[in-house]
Amino acid sequence: MKTEIYLGIDTSNYTTSLGLVDEAGRVLANIKRPLPVAEGARGLRQSDALFAHTKNMPSAMEELRQVLDGAHPAAVGVSTRPRNLEGSYMPCFLAGVSAAHAVSATLGIPLYGFSHQCGHLMAAILSSGREDLLSRPFGAFHVSGGTTELLSVHAVEGGFSALHIGGTKDLNAGQVIDRIGVAMGLPFPAGAYMEALALENTKRIPKKKLATDGAFLNLSGLENMALALYRESGDKALTSAFVLDYIARALIYLGEYYLDTYGKAPLLFAGGVMSNVIIRKRLEVHFDAAFAEPCLSADNAVGIAALTRRAHSLASLGKGG
Repeated sequence: MKTEIYLGIDTSNYTTSLGLVDEAGRVLANIKRPLPVAEGARGLRQSDALFAHTKNMPSAMEELRQVLDGAHPAAVGVSTRPRNLEGSYMPCFLAGVSAAHAVSATLGIPLYGFSHQCGHLMAAILSSGREDLLSRPFGAFHVSGGTTELLSVHAVEGGFSALHIGGTKDLNAGQVIDRIGVAMGLPFPAGAYMEALALENTKRIPKKKLATDGAFLNLSGLENMALALYRESGDKALTSAFVLDYIARALIYLGEYYLDTYGKAPLLFAGGVMSNVIIRKRLEVHFDAAFAEPCLSADNAVGIAALTRRAHSLASLGKGG
């Protein structure tokens, strides 16, 4: 590798991730190690997640060493917290912070810290080819098991300034999907299994009224309605299609709210739920929308690596480099 390369590390609640990009923004590595979740469980305790990251990191680093093939990154970046908010904290990110500090100290390279959410936004920008969004305001959705937020965003030196303007008041979209999927006997995380089942559905999907309040939604009612539908029908495909249709309509509602309030602007969709092809196709019809590729919609460190590349470039310019 003759060009400069940048390493990203992310240790979210469900995936140990390492990412590598070069100075042109090309993805050189997207290494992931899922954290084990017991059958029938709906998530992990933070202590278990931190322990699992500690176990995953050596093998992930060994895979990275083979990709690097003797080359050294110019800088390393890491997700240090869930979001760019005061008090935003989860212990699982300490595993990545520790690893990033070790890499930085050992190789004598700069270390940059970002939020996990900023990594998702950058991964979507990078993989969608929409780097024009780095120089203009845009609306963004971060839709996952831990977050369902509508944001007004613009790029800054440390990643993104993201004003939280809407989303859910209770359960997150990915959280609802996983709860319903596990209740139907599907493995956790359940999103991919429910997508496959929904694509098999041939029955009419019930249309239930969205529970909305301005720029906010309530999704706990979706869980209750879906479980009632499953109890009545015993049909996993129909129930899955109902859940994904409801979430798609909810995101369309929020997208239209953003455009009505803030004016015409592109919308960026990031987070694990946005790898769902059913929801994505519905959103593409309605909006000037940018999406991450499915492999970069779910948790990854490629976005952190790309943010590291950008931050290092800006720092070099500041030093006259």
